[in-house]
Amino acid sequence: MEKHASWDSRAAFILAAIGSAIGLGNVWRFPYIAYKFGGGAFLIPYLVALATAGIPLLILEFSLGHKMRASAPFSFSKIKKNTEWLGWFALLVGFIIVTYYAVVMAWSSRYLISSFTLEWGKNPKVVESFFFAKILGVTKGPFELGKIMWPLLGLLVLMWVWVIASIWKGAKTVSKVVWVTVIAPWVILVIFLIRGVTLPGAEEGLKYFLTPNIEALKDPAVWHAAYSQVFYSLTIGFGVMIAYASFLPRKTDIINNAIIIGLADAGTAFAGGIVVFSTLGYYAQTTGQKVADVVASGPGLAFVTYPMIINKLPLAPVFGVLFFIMLLTLAIDSAFSLVEGAAAGLLDRFKWKRYPTLIAMAVAALFIGVIYITGSGLYWLDIVDHFMNNFGLFAVVLGECIVVGWMWRSRFLRSHSNLRSEVKVGVWWEGMIQWVIPAIILFILSFTVIDRIKAPYGGDYLAEFVGGWLVIGLLAETAIIMSRMQWRKKIPAMLIPPILIASFYGLRFSWIQSHFTPQEMSGIQTPLFLALWWVGIAVLIEIALLLTKMKPMRKLALMLAPPGLVGAFYLVSCAWRANKPQIVILIFTCLVLYGGIVLSLWRSAWFVKKVKRGEIVLPDDKED
Repeated sequence: MEKHASWDSRAAFILAAIGSAIGLGNVWRFPYIAYKFGGGAFLIPYLVALATAGIPLLILEFSLGHKMRASAPFSFSKIKKNTEWLGWFALLVGFIIVTYYAVVMAWSSRYLISSFTLEWGKNPKVVESFFFAKILGVTKGPFELGKIMWPLLGLLVLMWVWVIASIWKGAKTVSKVVWVTVIAPWVILVIFLIRGVTLPGAEEGLKYFLTPNIEALKDPAVWHAAYSQVFYSLTIGFGVMIAYASFLPRKTDIINNAIIIGLADAGTAFAGGIVVFSTLGYYAQTTGQKVADVVASGPGLAFVTYPMIINKLPLAPVFGVLFFIMLLTLAIDSAFSLVEGAAAGLLDRFKWKRYPTLIAMAVAALFIGVIYITGSGLYWLDIVDHFMNNFGLFAVVLGECIVVGWMWRSRFLRSHSNLRSEVKVGVWWEGMIQWVIPAIILFILSFTVIDRIKAPYGGDYLAEFVGGWLVIGLLAETAIIMSRMQWRKKIPAMLIPPILIASFYGLRFSWIQSHFTPQEMSGIQTPLFLALWWVGIAVLIEIALLLTKMKPMRKLALMLAPPGLVGAFYLVSCAWRANKPQIVILIFTCLVLYGGIVLSLWRSAWFVKKVKRGEIVLPDDKED
């Protein structure tokens, strides 16, 4: 959006924010996750996640953007200059997501064309082959690229033309576009809702969607899925809502807007679940199957299962056209909001002209998107999507809570939002930002990291590294470089991503060593190998500390920590494998004493610093 631009009205802003939040995930991701994790029981953690994290974080991002009047990087920079990289990381994560989001739009447009003649066929195997073989040309693995699907490339170009045209003049254009792209899918969703619940067999499908399974609430994976869905669906952590709020008028009801948008997103997701499962119930009855046998996730639901359902409906071509128009209009708002958020940051940072910047971004995204329209594209899309949403997104949200809640104090934003809102938030909101949400995110990240330590995502170690950890690491490095941090601080900061990734692989190697025989490991993860690996990580940390401009005593205290922690971890892992718990207890005791020494040195450095500043006055030993 151009400088000093603003929304045509409050309604335009709300529609744009709702459009950004409501996307493809509301139609295929939410219904499947709800079914997978206990049906109606999933709604309980979902609503808890919405109340304890979704809406509070929306208030945070709206308040931050509105107060700072800037894009995400510059909003964080105004709090503390060294945190600007967090905003860039958020925008880069969103930009990577939109590179494959546009590809899904290309799939939808291809199916929209096919809907007029029901080109996908009627036999279930033919319908499946139409998507995976004819449209995508899927190969056997991620490193077997196959050929570029040229029809999809042409449609992908058209999708990017549509995205850029929708935000060509910033808020002015978006304010007009959203009246169509947000309202149209709601109208179509209502049509499908009415048609779905009146179909024979719909009741059986809705039972699967709504029947509670309270036992499922004991599974941590249910809560993980609920918070993940809320963050992803509300576009929290992408920098988009910060950019959108920065163009609101000074007098605007921030808290009320956040509540409206959060509830609208949840309502749309619930309606999408009713539509999907009522029609799945109908399809199960007409084919003599159980609902559980026809449920699919991800692309399989929208591009395989649903075309089979459409075949069974009266006026099938009409409902086919409506369904894929709904997918396209749901996707376009999310797509152009992610591009707009990134563009706002670039325009603030480099003062470039708007139109060439948008075109350059589209070309770059198109170039990256080519990998997703090759025969191996579906594999890479799945891996990148998993890492962006389960690591990139959660890292940004955790960073937001730390920066706003601890480095700046969230009470400033609470006062700002309450001053302009009819609905007021109390001190509880600060507690959510400072304590509750970070604790939840750390739990989710720990849960996900443990899963990845045990097995690579998608079953391929190299593909997981290339499409997951390497991409995350490169985005973090790029974000640090793009920030206006001084180079003496940038260089140590740039060592952090490789240290974290190396630590992950150290944990994975340690886990493999403790669960497999040397023959099963092919002699790779030997004790010597692990020892050298952890020593290498410690050396990287020491280099990062040496490069910082820190007081000698404080630097010395910190530099004592890595060798102690690494050594303790390695000894504990060896003792644990040898089944000698008494050694583990002894090492833990020594580690506590070691930590006490490190903290004492840190405290001494702090004390000396206070004395030099005159903040602490030492007593005079001289007698009168």
